[in-house]
Amino acid sequence: MADTAIFDVDGTLVDTNYQHALAWSRAFRRYGITRPMWRIHRGIGMGGDTFVPEIGGHDVEQAYGEDLRQAWVQEFDQLIGEVQPFEGAHELLAEVKERGFRLVLASSGKTQHVETFLDLINAKSLADAWTTSDDVAKSKPEPDIVATALAKVHGASGIMVGDSIYDAQAAAKLKIPVIGVRTGGFSVGELQEAGVLQVFDSLIAFRHALDGTPLARARH
Repeated sequence: MADTAIFDVDGTLVDTNYQHALAWSRAFRRYGITRPMWRIHRGIGMGGDTFVPEIGGHDVEQAYGEDLRQAWVQEFDQLIGEVQPFEGAHELLAEVKERGFRLVLASSGKTQHVETFLDLINAKSLADAWTTSDDVAKSKPEPDIVATALAKVHGASGIMVGDSIYDAQAAAKLKIPVIGVRTGGFSVGELQEAGVLQVFDSLIAFRHALDGTPLARARH
């Protein structure tokens, strides 16, 4: 049994993945680089340090890596006003907290973006802690952000909730189980293949099924 619930933010609690994809597409095109939008979308969930070489290639990373990441921030800043929370996000967090779990919101996003998202779902009053890109050297699928989240609340064991295979890969490196939601666009099969225990179509469906998940009750 776990004592800490670790929630991914982007794509899991707030509906950001397509804005991220569009921002990356526009950032690449500033440098005359075009990548298919479907390919960009498939990389959403990685941090920018991993995303650029994975999607752009190592030559692009060497030539433009930091510039591309800065361009992405500028492009995403223009889209952030369109981001909406997923229905039931606040209610899910409140119920998990009520069931006795420490609650950490684990994001490797920029601090200003994370702050905006937490305000969208009114999460600051619920969360015991949250993370940003300032807290880690490497982003998902490396496990740094998950380890940092657990350490912030001195948790002994955690359950991760995420929307992407990269959440699962990061948590698996720490042997932390993962519950998945399909809000990131990954299929049930892909999430299960990445090691996700249970997959739900929405946060509302997940909350209604909490009693049948590892987030039924916290270990004390």
